Amino acid sequence: MKRTFSRDDILQSVEENDVRYIRLQFTDLLGAIKNVEIPRSQLVKALDNKLMFDGSSIEGFVRIEESDMYLHPDPSSWVIYPWGGKEGAVAGLMCDVYMPDGTPFAGDPRGILKRVLKEAHDLGFTAFNVGPEPEFFLFKTDESDKPTLELNDNGGYFDLAPVDLGENCRRDIVLTLDQMGFEMEASHHEVAPGQHEIDFQYADAVQAADNIQLFKIVVKNVARRYGLHATFMPKPLYGVNGSGMHTHQSLFRGKENAFFDEKDALGLSDVARHYIAGLLKHARAWTAVTNPLVNSYKRLVPGYEAPVYVAWSAKNRSPLIRIPASRGSSTRVEVRCPDPSANPYLALSVMLKAGLDGIKNKMTAPDPIDCNIYGMDESERVEAKIETLPSTLYEALHELRQNPVICDALGEHALTHFLEAKEIEWNMFCTQVHPWEREQYLQSY
Repeated sequence: MKRTFSRDDILQSVEENDVRYIRLQFTDLLGAIKNVEIPRSQLVKALDNKLMFDGSSIEGFVRIEESDMYLHPDPSSWVIYPWGGKEGAVAGLMCDVYMPDGTPFAGDPRGILKRVLKEAHDLGFTAFNVGPEPEFFLFKTDESDKPTLELNDNGGYFDLAPVDLGENCRRDIVLTLDQMGFEMEASHHEVAPGQHEIDFQYADAVQAADNIQLFKIVVKNVARRYGLHATFMPKPLYGVNGSGMHTHQSLFRGKENAFFDEKDALGLSDVARHYIAGLLKHARAWTAVTNPLVNSYKRLVPGYEAPVYVAWSAKNRSPLIRIPASRGSSTRVEVRCPDPSANPYLALSVMLKAGLDGIKNKMTAPDPIDCNIYGMDESERVEAKIETLPSTLYEALHELRQNPVICDALGEHALTHFLEAKEIEWNMFCTQVHPWEREQYLQSY
């Protein structure tokens, strides 16, 4: 359900809840949430879109000679954080970023998502609903409050206390999110020790991306109160499952789910099949955005449930795309490769763009793969025409550069700065000497 707050609602909420400070929040190109904190006396100015900030200091934004930018708060994103102190409550607003001439900033991730959503609206779709499932690890901290690699528990999938020592922390996270107006569907221990998942109810794409960003803030803040460090790093530990962010997606026309067709054997409409075909065709390119770290590709390997094969199924979880069993208004596709290090606005933009390309061009989805792909050998996968996702960030960036559809989703500004930042990351990784190399070679050679 989309939250609705008017300007007057916000001003009334400030008085009723003794809000003293407001965080005007936005997201940089690499997915880090930033904020300009203002006292309540400046709120009216902010709501009038008159608050300026220096964009040259933000990753992927602008050069110093064109640094003046404006924040346009989204009233529907108003939230009061439940950890205010004696000085009064702290609230937050998600913002869009604008240029001084009143035009949207081309490098604003939230604005990029809105631009791709307009393409969907122009095709007759009124909503793009998204249900994310972000996972994270909890590690103990040392006496200096620095994260260690010591896990907080030895629990496994759906385990309960006392094995799951993070249960109280996770419960506190859920209660905090509930106070902030989130609607959670489930929370549980994940497969790996120290790993957790909290699923929240689907929302329209912009609110879903906003929710992911707020979720990360809450998880990290609550974990710190328990002497724990929460990380959304995709693969912090060797030999156990990494953290993903399975993303459920559906398109609507009014109240009608455009992915559902009761006459189809699988209950899927032509629109759904075209959307799946578009996702599959462009998957090797959009993976650079949904899995944006060097470390992301340590998770995307066979044997740990993370999908590496470009295929779809309504019956098993080994392909990239799964169709959950629910039908009718709940018909949806679940894309299983994204991880929680992704910038959620950009990740949703590129996946939606790929699906819309499939719809526009009436692409034909391949036959579903209903057997366990992990059990197939290479020749069987070749015969079934099953591609693999990129195995490194370098390979994914190469695929992105070659794909005009996904490049267009990002736009020239964001694409250029994203590629530049990621090439630096890859080069730093390649030139670094890692502990594994010293363990493997130092004595032998």
